Amino acid sequence: MSKVCSVCGKHPSAGRNVSHSHRVTNRMFYPNVQKVSAVVDGTVKRINVCTKCLKAGKVTRG
Repeated sequence: MSKVCSVCGKHPSAGRNVSHSHRVTNRMFYPNVQKVSAVVDGTVKRINVCTKCLKAGKVTRG
């Protein structure tokens, strides 16, 4: 599954665009997910991590 954070499980969510005249269309909100090398259980793996988890230090880069 792409666009899903391996640490916190953040995933795309649905919403709506609302114009000034109140015309409504569907849209998606995607998390900023990056593919990084991280230490998982003592081994280095490539995982998808959102930038909030990277900034918070929840991931040990490897």
